[in-house]
Amino acid sequence: MAAEVSAGTAKGGDTPLLALRGLRKTFGGGLPGARPALDGVDLSLAPGDFAVIIGSNGAGKSTLLNSIAGTFALDAGTIALSGRDITRLAGHRRAGMITRVFQDPMIGTAAAMTIEENLALAERRGQPRRLRLALDRRRRDSYRDRLRPLALGLEDRLTTPVALLSGGQRQALSLIMAVMSRPALLLLDEHTAALDPRTAEIVMEATLRVVAEQGLTALMVTHNMRQAIETGNRLVMMDAGRIRLDIAGPEKSALTAADLVEKFRIDNDRMLLGS
Repeated sequence: MAAEVSAGTAKGGDTPLLALRGLRKTFGGGLPGARPALDGVDLSLAPGDFAVIIGSNGAGKSTLLNSIAGTFALDAGTIALSGRDITRLAGHRRAGMITRVFQDPMIGTAAAMTIEENLALAERRGQPRRLRLALDRRRRDSYRDRLRPLALGLEDRLTTPVALLSGGQRQALSLIMAVMSRPALLLLDEHTAALDPRTAEIVMEATLRVVAEQGLTALMVTHNMRQAIETGNRLVMMDAGRIRLDIAGPEKSALTAADLVEKFRIDNDRMLLGS
């Protein structure tokens, strides 16, 4: 079975692309029985890491992604990206560096706009709002080239309003939009969980392709043990707002679903024992 390692180690490089130190967040902190959603989280990602986070409901997975994206202010801790402290940087100012694909396909796209307008909007992410991109032939050809590998026919529907697309098509479009600006960090928040199995497979294959082609650093939340085992070079297990396990390299490659089930059981036992 894979050995437990300490969380917070940047594997594959001395200078982490993402460095989280002592992250703490409690919602409803003044109420009796309030428990921290993040309880002293330390985690580092090296450039090119693809880390997958697993854990039960309430473990703190989505809260961790929200904190990195700047959705709310932390109670304590620091977040650094490429050596820059972004702890107090507003979420919209992180958008050019950190992009995200949500579980709900409706969130990542503008329904009233066309496919090409959504892509143009994504291409402008992190740039001055006054800057507009001309939807000329060259740009449309570029959009078609990006959409064609999805094999969903979107490259031939650039002027179609996004509201007319299926959930799977919208999620695939959300993924392409998220990587248009070549972000420093890509956050994937259970982005295939709401899709049917075939479409989920298409979106996952597209995810692996664009991450590899662009050399992106990615952090993906999933409940799917097969995805957790087969995807990326890091596996992080969270429980009760803490990182309980951080596995990489050959140790991760050797993991099986039975190993993960056993790890969940061991960690729950440790938590009950107060260790």
